[in-house]
Amino acid sequence: MSIPMITFDAGEALLDWIDFTKALTRGHDLPKAEIGDTFLYRDPDTLLSRSAWIDGMGLAVKTANIFPRNPDAGKPMINGSVCLYSDADGTLEALVDFHLVTKWKTAGDSLLGALRLANPDSREVLIVGAGTVAGSLVEAFGTAYPQAQIRISNRTQSKAEELAARYPGTAVATDLEAAVKAADIIVTSTMSSSPVIKGEWLRPGQHLNMIGAYRPDMREADDTALTRAQIYCDSFDTTLDHIGEFKIPLAEGVIQRSDVLADFYSIDQFPAYDPAAITLFKNGGGAHLDLMTSHHVLEKWKAAA
Repeated sequence: MSIPMITFDAGEALLDWIDFTKALTRGHDLPKAEIGDTFLYRDPDTLLSRSAWIDGMGLAVKTANIFPRNPDAGKPMINGSVCLYSDADGTLEALVDFHLVTKWKTAGDSLLGALRLANPDSREVLIVGAGTVAGSLVEAFGTAYPQAQIRISNRTQSKAEELAARYPGTAVATDLEAAVKAADIIVTSTMSSSPVIKGEWLRPGQHLNMIGAYRPDMREADDTALTRAQIYCDSFDTTLDHIGEFKIPLAEGVIQRSDVLADFYSIDQFPAYDPAAITLFKNGGGAHLDLMTSHHVLEKWKAAA
């Protein structure tokens, strides 16, 4: 029996954003995942392997090779794949494209948080950042909120304009403060180490959804945003002690662990939309989400065969 090698284009054609968020929810109904990361270095290159095992779903190892000099030779800087293994006997079930899994895992994670917390009738969605993730967010949030105007804000406006041009109907926000104040949903996907969103700009009924910060020294929202909001995340294990968004204010006593009210393993504790509340969701990612995503892709692949 041949092992499926699911390419980006082949997998992309099988997936739907709303259906995918339901798959993520089902994945969190299973026993909590065991996860682990390993790094190998050869300056300036990095090999990152992220592994996860969910009892009842299977095992996955997602490998990313980061070679910063590759773009100088016209090659992608990041390459990799996901190996998906059977939960029953550990045999290899599929190889899934790294970029496919990363795209859907990242944007789908944030979309699920928004679908649980944000105004279902949101009419203004602001995406802060104009990198690769931002394009996925336009697609995901555009599907879930078809009535909304999506605006893109970026420190370099020309990049926001380039991204908006790829998605007809998408607009560029030239004033970040004004755009934040007008938005129903704000999604941040920057590489900033210091906050770009000020809590004083927020108003009741808004949902702030943050992706960009992934290191202990990185933040996208200031202390005021955290203290004004009801706080949620995808995983306590991948956010609280690892990402500056929570790690720094926890260490400084700005917030307590109990202020982060629930993660996806207790998603039934995410409240219905409250127009009087500001909600904040932190997307921390994790190998368990790579496993859930890859498993969903394989299930779709099998169904279409």
